[in-house]
Amino acid sequence: MTARLDLLDARGRRRVVVTGIGLVSPVGLTAKENWNALLAGRSGIGPITRFDASDYACRIAGEVRGFDPGLHLEKKEIKKFDTFVHYAVAAAREALAESGLTITEENAESVGVCIGSGIGGLPLIEETHKVLLEKGPRRISPFFIPGLIVNMSSGLVSILTGAKGPNTATATACATSAHAIGDAVNIIRRGDADAMIAGGTESVVVPLAIGGFAAMRALSTRNDDPATASRPWDRDRDGFVLGEGAGILVLEEMGQAVRRGAPIYAEVAGYGMSGDSHHISAPSDDGDGPFRVMRNALKDAAMDPSEIGYINAHGTSTPHGDRVETIAVKRLLGEAARGVAISSTKSMTGHLLGAAGGYEAGVLALAIRHGLIPPTINYTTPDPECDLDYTPNVARSRAIRAALSNSFGFGGTNACLVMRAV
Repeated sequence: MTARLDLLDARGRRRVVVTGIGLVSPVGLTAKENWNALLAGRSGIGPITRFDASDYACRIAGEVRGFDPGLHLEKKEIKKFDTFVHYAVAAAREALAESGLTITEENAESVGVCIGSGIGGLPLIEETHKVLLEKGPRRISPFFIPGLIVNMSSGLVSILTGAKGPNTATATACATSAHAIGDAVNIIRRGDADAMIAGGTESVVVPLAIGGFAAMRALSTRNDDPATASRPWDRDRDGFVLGEGAGILVLEEMGQAVRRGAPIYAEVAGYGMSGDSHHISAPSDDGDGPFRVMRNALKDAAMDPSEIGYINAHGTSTPHGDRVETIAVKRLLGEAARGVAISSTKSMTGHLLGAAGGYEAGVLALAIRHGLIPPTINYTTPDPECDLDYTPNVARSRAIRAALSNSFGFGGTNACLVMRAV
């Protein structure tokens, strides 16, 4: 009876653990490359090379470099799908291989996929619109629509792996992949699957995206020094840096993971959601939405705020957003907030938009597994309104019992994941 209870959480639900991690970002093409780069404090931000950005207010981004889709897809498949799908396939295959989970006819219906994207195939839309204008409608590819829709990452990963369980996708702006992981956890908890391939992917370093975010004055214009442009909580921060990539996890019911001797990084113990009901692109000054989503995640995990030792923050490097997240953390943790390590890996990768939550959930699991906290780089001049421990510039060794990952999106949609050591 004791063993049976160990497989259930405090609320009597099936426990869910992370057994595989796949990461693609401006600082690496695998989870190992990413983890080593983050611990070293290496920035992946540089001048935009995808197009001539000389006329744009922002001319820098976090581009994925050296990625070869041919390592993950057949040549004929590469042309059918937008780059965000390529990244998702690469990260999903890495996560699945690392987990050691083999999908067979016997277990295919118990393995599902939930991979989201905040924007989807914007590059393909730009390219095809050009074809339409220059060559006419008859030259539009029949794969145009399937190649750009948000759920195609989940669809193609399902097709390539043989996973026949729940197949879904999320699209909640910058909270997308945290919501995807949380939804996947609940699918496993209620028994609709025993394993899920879950996370997010994004690739929109294109003129429309750079121009659109710049028009909102959301992007950093530190064009002459790209590596220092993303500087969460620093007094001189001036906006976020657009990044791209994917973060995919293999999530499993704990009993199955234990039985097959799978590597277990951490348990996803809690998942919270909230809505700001305030503004299309900015949280309220009091941080009420971010506070409530963290509170809700801890309630779902049946945990006390005092158990949290690390927060991988949303931390985008925008003046207002960083300040508001600090306020919310203080409200959640009280005086204990000053003893909790916080960091933003966006200082190195830039903001991966819909992929951010999945990427940062992978980082959170690695931090718990290895007892190491990645730094917030470019933190040189403290902001008096942001006065917590942001793990400045150097990684830190610390045993982590439990940790949070925050993701907040346009439209006031918020997600928070709680992980703990197993």
